[in-house]
Amino acid sequence: MDLATIVGLLVGIAMIVMSMLLGGDLTIFYNLPSVLIVFVGSIFVAMQRYTLEGFLGAAKVAGFAYSFKLIKPEELITEIVEVADAARKGGLLSLEGREYSIDFLGKGVQLLVDGHDADVVRSIMSRDSKLAKERHEAGAEMFGGIADVAPAMGMIGTLIGLVGMLANMDDPKTIGPAMAVALLTTLYGSLLATVVAGPIKEKCMLRAAEEELVQRICIDGLLAIQAGQNPRIIEEMLKTYLPQGKRGAAE
Repeated sequence: MDLATIVGLLVGIAMIVMSMLLGGDLTIFYNLPSVLIVFVGSIFVAMQRYTLEGFLGAAKVAGFAYSFKLIKPEELITEIVEVADAARKGGLLSLEGREYSIDFLGKGVQLLVDGHDADVVRSIMSRDSKLAKERHEAGAEMFGGIADVAPAMGMIGTLIGLVGMLANMDDPKTIGPAMAVALLTTLYGSLLATVVAGPIKEKCMLRAAEEELVQRICIDGLLAIQAGQNPRIIEEMLKTYLPQGKRGAAE
């Protein structure tokens, strides 16, 4: 995980737990039926939108996107320029056997070494990039679905609790505890949507954008190498993908 993920998740949960502790005994905020309705129920309700294979696959992609950190674009540009220098001095065949920071770049280099023309290289790598983006978007959509469903499941649990409370109105001592339990499902639904599912969705979308940028740099860089362009020209071309303030880092 990157620093923003760790700090945001831990501090966010810590603030919520601290508020609960300040409000009294932490155990009053636990109720098993509410947990089952919101956490388990939301996952299975959201699962209805997908096939089982698609749901499990999206979950894996989302976990990967949340924990994996890609190479920085400026570092990738530096590596591609080094590859271009090597190709200029020793030809494309000299690139075989080298180690590369990401598999996508290594696959593209192998296509060049195998002698495929530019259209084939662009087609294969663009398709890989598109499919990777779709996988990230599937993970984001799945957790977005959970974020949408969780508050509604919390409300369903609240209504169930209220029905149980109204059915026992003859015993005033049960009204307060029953109301507290009913409201816990709303709390759980909000926590699941806001603290867990929502941020994971946004992280998936961020990873998709980051990976797409890295792959576009690879594709343009490799096609320029194949065309025999000067490494300095390739560097200047690829640095246009960077914000102005980071272009010096790729020197």
